[in-house]
Amino acid sequence: MTRRTDWAESDAHPGGSAGVGPAGVGETWPDGGSWDGPHGGGREDGEGRSFDGRRAGGGDEGGSRPRGGRGRRRRGFGEPSAEDEGAPSSSRAEREASSGDPAERARAICLRLLTGTPRTRKQLADALRKREIPDDVAEEVLSRFEEVRLIDDSAFAAAWVESRHHGRGLARRALAQELRTKGVDPALIDEAVAQLDTEQEETTARELVDRKLRATRGLDRDKRIRRLAGMLARKGYSQGMALRVVRQALEEEGEDTEFLGEDGEF
Repeated sequence: MTRRTDWAESDAHPGGSAGVGPAGVGETWPDGGSWDGPHGGGREDGEGRSFDGRRAGGGDEGGSRPRGGRGRRRRGFGEPSAEDEGAPSSSRAEREASSGDPAERARAICLRLLTGTPRTRKQLADALRKREIPDDVAEEVLSRFEEVRLIDDSAFAAAWVESRHHGRGLARRALAQELRTKGVDPALIDEAVAQLDTEQEETTARELVDRKLRATRGLDRDKRIRRLAGMLARKGYSQGMALRVVRQALEEEGEDTEFLGEDGEF
């Protein structure tokens, strides 16, 4: 793995990841089996914290707003801005180019959107389309930006995988789905998620379970299993790995798990 880098990003998908839904509450795992899922209303680890320990919502320990703010959420890595959604531009360069060459305007839009956060080619193409830049002009400008490496979907995908795995504990399946929603080429997605192997995924899954294990003490065994495994399922872990990790964690606490099979299955 490369150096850990944390970018904040709010989860835009049901259950925690953009467009990801591998067996959440009342859902079915892609490889079979289903869970009623834990309570928690979309919290990352069931205790109001994201995987890297920050309190959900970005506030202080009491959940209040950040000091000096108005409750405005910080835009995260690769996240669409108001400009992407078609809001009026605040860029002087774009205003100056608005009545002239559409290529100049397209370049101004792209440069502004790339200031502060990386974007995929598709994200920029969508923004240009909303600004009514002709398709042929947009294609030419975006291709030129790729040539000079101002757009680099491969680097974007690699950084996304590292950030979201370390910061949120997402597994390869969830990460791949997020990158698909951002328009990254499937070959680049495969290359990026290959940074993680099964051993790394299982290590992270165990860390996630260890964080939540204490909060499930006092519950009956089956409910503990549903909560812990359901949390891993929402983050993209397979049923077999999730149940295996949960079984090992419960055995270390003295729980009887003989009713689970060797692969953690009931």
